[in-house]
Amino acid sequence: PVTAGSIVVPYGHVIGNEKWRGSEIAQRLQGKIRLIFEDGLGLVDFHLSNRTCILFISEADLVAGDEFKRRLVRFRNASSLRGIVIVERSQISDQYFLAVQKLVVLELGMVLLPVANQGEASQLITQLVSFYVREQSKDHNSNPFIRKQCSQLAEPSVFRTVQQIPGVGKTKALLLLQRFGSIHRLCNASVKELELVVGQTAAPQIYSF
Repeated sequence: PVTAGSIVVPYGHVIGNEKWRGSEIAQRLQGKIRLIFEDGLGLVDFHLSNRTCILFISEADLVAGDEFKRRLVRFRNASSLRGIVIVERSQISDQYFLAVQKLVVLELGMVLLPVANQGEASQLITQLVSFYVREQSKDHNSNPFIRKQCSQLAEPSVFRTVQQIPGVGKTKALLLLQRFGSIHRLCNASVKELELVVGQTAAPQIYSF
């Protein structure tokens, strides 16, 4: 069951699924953020705030078969929470990555962030927690330029993800994110909309990918 939605997470804290106690992710998170373990998170691995959860797909999950896909679909169907899927992408699991990307981003409409290992995953979770703390604490009447800087905290991973698209380098990735704002909106863009940003040659490639 997806039980995480009823749990209130204080800002700056992460509630981790009990199964991650003693793992490399947990060890690296401790000391950087306040990590509390709970038994009743169901399908969720880490709960960042009232609305955002992390579902972690390890290299072993990818190689083992389709169980992780069923978990993602069950989460999506049963939950109104914002799910961020972190996938361990290594030489061994690389062959499965495109299928996972298609399922998560295109079919389920969730955010997908590839990482090389659990250490990188913990850095990403720490960045996201810092981002939510800043978003929560900033004054809504504050300087909009300062607010822009804060919101970029969570972007490097999204930026890297957009660069995985064939024919998209740093410049095009930046232009696409400035124009569409999120991977989900980029996935739903038409060829015409993409042409306005990256030109006629790259647009069909990006669209088909």
